[in-house]
Amino acid sequence: MKHLLKITQVLILSIIMMGCKNEPKKENKTLYKQQNMTAANILGNPEYLAISYGGYRTTSRDDQPTIAQLKEDMKILQAMGVKILRTYNVQLPHASNVLRAIRELKQEDADFEMYVMLGAWIDCKNAWTELEPDHNIESEKNVEEIDRVVLLANQYPDIVKILAVGNEAMVHWATSYYVQPSVILKWVNHLQDLKANDKLPKDLWITSSDDFASWGGGDQSYHTEDLNKLIKAVDYISMHTYPMHNTHYNPAFWLVPEDEINLSDDKKIESAMQRSLEFAKKQYDSVTNYMKSLGVNKPIHIGETGWATVSNGHYGETRSRAVDEYKSGRYYKLMREWTNKENISCFYFEAFDEQWKDAKNPKGSENHFGLINLKGEAKYAVWNLVDQGAFKGLTRDGQTIKKTFNGNINILKETVLAPPVTYELQTH
Repeated sequence: MKHLLKITQVLILSIIMMGCKNEPKKENKTLYKQQNMTAANILGNPEYLAISYGGYRTTSRDDQPTIAQLKEDMKILQAMGVKILRTYNVQLPHASNVLRAIRELKQEDADFEMYVMLGAWIDCKNAWTELEPDHNIESEKNVEEIDRVVLLANQYPDIVKILAVGNEAMVHWATSYYVQPSVILKWVNHLQDLKANDKLPKDLWITSSDDFASWGGGDQSYHTEDLNKLIKAVDYISMHTYPMHNTHYNPAFWLVPEDEINLSDDKKIESAMQRSLEFAKKQYDSVTNYMKSLGVNKPIHIGETGWATVSNGHYGETRSRAVDEYKSGRYYKLMREWTNKENISCFYFEAFDEQWKDAKNPKGSENHFGLINLKGEAKYAVWNLVDQGAFKGLTRDGQTIKKTFNGNINILKETVLAPPVTYELQTH
């Protein structure tokens, strides 16, 4: 009897061990899931917050962030609920290093999850040179840029889920480098052909990320046959909207209306931020309407929007008075609430301050769009995450993530100005 019992125990133990042996490792199951997650799954999904990312710390992009620094940033973004990053070019090492950093983090932690919208920078001939830009001919460097994104998309199929051809590459105010829609269309079609011929992952989504006007939502001069073909060629539309910039360039929505002149400053500010949200919604709707006028119905997501926290120029104290940390925080919350509710991905611009963008002007607004500053301080927009302990144990360049203004809302509000009642742009 004892002998029979012993045999039975051995058999049961063997069955259990075989079951464990055949059970896929957690790492393998997670990798399988992430390889099979697609742009269609993650875009428009409020559980997959999106953000624009650059990890540069100094005034020059010659100083590339290290893999260790990029991994620090990835952990901070993960703590913020971000699971999709947007990068802008692949001619510099930054984007490929971001992909490497993400892969290493996934190898270290099976639960780490991050995807990338990989951007290919597109220029016209003579862009960024002393010669006159030729907006009708593309730069010969574009071929190499496209080849690089194809290589990276195939090298990191579990991470790269979207390719974006160009950044604000068609909008006419990008006077240093813009191209005609035919150039973007050419490269989008090229990438779609690679997908069709199994030279890129089938479920990789292709788009271009550009100003709302470039997608037909603004001036009729953009309504061309090539744009219409482009709208039909992309997998989805990635549009930009910047109410903050328009507080200077198109300030009618921003100025205090007559019936609000006697309100308190707090109410004037809140009303202005609500109008800013409506401004962004109208630009989104204008692109939607143009797309549908072509008989097309595909997803539209926000490839960029943001609100700086410092400005000594158009948006500062002597001009539109739009920029400060409080208004930036309100805009962030309003945009996240709207886009999450409507299942619109919003690649908020941007994760961290970067000071190379206006290197000679430390207080230039372009240096101050981040949700976290260069001292590792969380700005007002994400104070709540500090309160929740989201950044516990995390550092950026040796600095723990704390609140700006020591978390004192009253001190913060002392820096806030109500919008002006009149704003004479034409004299500036």
